[in-house]
Amino acid sequence: MSKPTFRIFLLAAMLSSGAFAADKKADEKSGAAAVSGDTPVATVNGLAIPLDLFRMYYADRLRQPNIKNSPELQNQAFNELINMVVTAQDAESKGLDKDESVRRLLELQRLQTLSRAALQTAAQAIEPKDEELKKLYEERVGKEKRTEYKARHILVKTEEEAKKLIAELDGGADFAELAKEKSLGPTGKGGGDLGWFGAGQMVPPFTEAVAAMKPGTHSSKPVQTQFGWHVILLEESRESDPPSLDDVKGELTTLMQQETLAKYVASLRESAKLDLNPDLIKMNESEKAPAAK
Repeated sequence: MSKPTFRIFLLAAMLSSGAFAADKKADEKSGAAAVSGDTPVATVNGLAIPLDLFRMYYADRLRQPNIKNSPELQNQAFNELINMVVTAQDAESKGLDKDESVRRLLELQRLQTLSRAALQTAAQAIEPKDEELKKLYEERVGKEKRTEYKARHILVKTEEEAKKLIAELDGGADFAELAKEKSLGPTGKGGGDLGWFGAGQMVPPFTEAVAAMKPGTHSSKPVQTQFGWHVILLEESRESDPPSLDDVKGELTTLMQQETLAKYVASLRESAKLDLNPDLIKMNESEKAPAAK
């Protein structure tokens, strides 16, 4: 007879109060009584499972798509962790941790974890100053003119359907009425109206098609995207001013952090003593030159 899975209402209650939050900072914000991260949530065959280990596992579960915090998820995650521990212990008892492929995988996971920790630590130290952000804004964004488009579309499943719609439009049919009747997308009931949008707001094939059109015309051939086949009517286009510094400060901060981290990794590569196995790794002359790196 198999043992039932644990139903841990105590853990769910602690989580909801903040004392058992996946993010330990929630403890401080909520004012809940502090619980040491070393406190065991369970002991499995003599091995203590610390609170912080469960917190880390639960935080990782919450990062998965369409997952929300709930007592049910907390219990599910706890049982998953216990299952992971007992099967890992069984693997060790069978000597699987000595298997060459397992050892390689463990080493890869160790390197990945340390690398992420190094990058996160370096990123936390990057705090761009206002003058640096302003300079980057003027270089990358401030002088940029953007084109915005006002368009309608009709979305159908097949290219043949789209071609028939284009033939009807060429014959004088009303675009909005066709969209209401034929379009599969949620905009169909509004006559396919997409309003004003910038180039980066639509998928590339759609944007490229719109950019090549003249206002007042519809697409002469169907446009395929991952959503299906589109017939597009470009109503208007206009040049827009770039966004303000305040509007893009977050994006610029991220960009500066990414560029700084890239330099950080490059500097480590430059200072590292790297000996390649010539029998396995072949380099061309440009790759051998320091300047090329």
